[in-house]
Amino acid sequence: MAASLILFDLDGTLVDSAPDIARALNATMAEVGVPALPLPRVVGYVGDGATKLVERALSPEPPAQAEAERDVPDLVARFRRHYADAICVETRPYPGIVDVLAGLAGDGAHMAVLTNKPGDLARDLLRALALDRFFSDVVGDGDGWARKPAPDAARDLLARHGVTARAALVVGDGVPDLRLGRAVGCPVAAVTWGYTARAVLEAEAPDYLVDDARELLEIARRFGAPFKPGP
Repeated sequence: MAASLILFDLDGTLVDSAPDIARALNATMAEVGVPALPLPRVVGYVGDGATKLVERALSPEPPAQAEAERDVPDLVARFRRHYADAICVETRPYPGIVDVLAGLAGDGAHMAVLTNKPGDLARDLLRALALDRFFSDVVGDGDGWARKPAPDAARDLLARHGVTARAALVVGDGVPDLRLGRAVGCPVAAVTWGYTARAVLEAEAPDYLVDDARELLEIARRFGAPFKPGP
């Protein structure tokens, strides 16, 4: 059977958004006296939603944390404003991603984005990069579902598209993506160009370990018969 639905992660999988996230995060932290964080550290904090990002940014600075932790929701709101104001300055799709999405769309694949990024920001970013045309659904934090690796949003997408778990494919660069796939029962393709070390991905035993975006086309087509065109 062909993969009838492909669920993509966003940050670290489709796009390298870390520079813009880091800029917005550091602008937020500067407002409470936390020194700027280097990009590699911010990369390590990405993947579990905006609240976790802010909490992790505060944690290396105990005095600032003690003063500011009561205001984490306020800091998250500030971060979101900073990020929304400059969401696509340096963010770019990873090499080969646009061609892969176009190839999958040409095959008739149904594709969705399932991300821990706030859903409104995810949709804004995809529109800014003209990637939104490839996806029937974009589901993120704040859209009514628990964040990955909770399986609820993925199960809803499968039901909405009338697809069984074994006929879907999860593609992501993080541990939450791999564990989501396992919870739902979907095959999982872990991409190695994102924000998680290869050894960490390997330890999660994904069905596929992907070093080049073009491999995703081969993997999707390996499921069997051609995709059925959408309505």
